[in-house]
Amino acid sequence: MQKQKSNSENSREMSIAVVLISGGLDSCVTAAIADQTNDLAFLHVRYSQRTEKREQQSFRDICRFYKPKHRLEIQMKYFSNIGGSALTDKSIEVPEKIQGKTPQTYVPFRNGNILSAAASWAETIGAEKIYIGAVEEDSSGYPDCTEEFLRKFETAVNAGTKPETKIKIVAPLLHYNKGEIVKKGIALGAPLHLTWSCYQNERIACGKCDSCRLRLKGFDLATERDTISYA
Repeated sequence: MQKQKSNSENSREMSIAVVLISGGLDSCVTAAIADQTNDLAFLHVRYSQRTEKREQQSFRDICRFYKPKHRLEIQMKYFSNIGGSALTDKSIEVPEKIQGKTPQTYVPFRNGNILSAAASWAETIGAEKIYIGAVEEDSSGYPDCTEEFLRKFETAVNAGTKPETKIKIVAPLLHYNKGEIVKKGIALGAPLHLTWSCYQNERIACGKCDSCRLRLKGFDLATERDTISYA
């Protein structure tokens, strides 16, 4: 269920919003929200993560669904050289449960890197907003998914771009839990069946990693059925 432009929207060009699309549940619902009031520019980043090809497939499927005005795929392969995360270093096992305050699946300052690239692209194409599917309330505890981080990063972006550039970082799901995210997505007609959340597998979701557990919890809380396949 994509947006129907009002007469006022048809009479003027809507502002462009860069939307970070990982291929996962949260970014898809974020795209559905951004789609209501903006022209879309979808950005996908491959960073040598375990499920890189599957996430790229989801991104392209979501693009076919929403038909964004702009789309861009970029690579940040250096994350595999940096290491320090179970998602980019195959010598580190993906945990089935969160252990400690910051889990092994945290990719060091990933969102800072991705938002920097998004800011560069936003300035180039004249976008006024960057949408990110960060979730603070019901997430894995990543430090770069917090309201404090996003507000401070927005300040840095506007300090480091041209004086006429004004970019707002929007995280509409920041204080949602996973059940609320699923409900919001269904209400907006987001193609949740096209998304991928598993940290380990690319064909059939493992159902055991932290991301799969959070996703399944969300569908359970929303009393909805997840249609992707699980081992």
